Amino acid sequence: MNSLVSASHLQLAAFVLGTIGWILCTVSMGIVEWRVWHVDNTTIISSGIAWVGIWKLCFISYLHVSPGYREQFCHKFSGYDSFIPHEIYAAQGLLLIAMFMGLLGLAATIFALRNVYMGITHKTLIAPFFLVGGIFYIFAGLCVLIPVSWNFYSVTHNQSIAFPPSYYMPSSPAAQEAGAAIPVGIVAVILLLLSGTFSLSYRFPMTTNTLMKS
Repeated sequence: MNSLVSASHLQLAAFVLGTIGWILCTVSMGIVEWRVWHVDNTTIISSGIAWVGIWKLCFISYLHVSPGYREQFCHKFSGYDSFIPHEIYAAQGLLLIAMFMGLLGLAATIFALRNVYMGITHKTLIAPFFLVGGIFYIFAGLCVLIPVSWNFYSVTHNQSIAFPPSYYMPSSPAAQEAGAAIPVGIVAVILLLLSGTFSLSYRFPMTTNTLMKS
């Protein structure tokens, strides 16, 4: 058992990193600040800043609110909205896939670690599950990397979005910058890829193999 445990330290670290990466992936999905737009017209968007996420658009407005108070207005995106750019559609789908794949990776790693620490010496109940978990982690990391890098590219090139008039948004911002969701997503990518690499590096200890054969 000692050889099993000592051979799986990296995989334990993979589980910790994978858990944090999966949580950050989930958090990035819920953060509305993917792209921060700075607009010139502050008649409706009182602060001059709007936050474009993958599920909705939000901004602060003082209209229809008592003096001294402010209210955040949000427009949720629909699957039928034709104005939504491809990078946002891609982010919606790929992050959902990443969340599911990361969860499967965690489940596989937990099962393998459980067998290790319970002293179960069957190779087929440990090594394949670390392998599968690593594949799921890496796949999840790539699913996060694509939308994060694509949206970051759109921000750096100040690409526009043709919002409908009901959104009170200009089609192009005066300037835009990456919101908090993008660095959170980048950290999630790094942790998930590291976790996958650690999981795939598992080698079943030869001493245990010898004991099983005897």
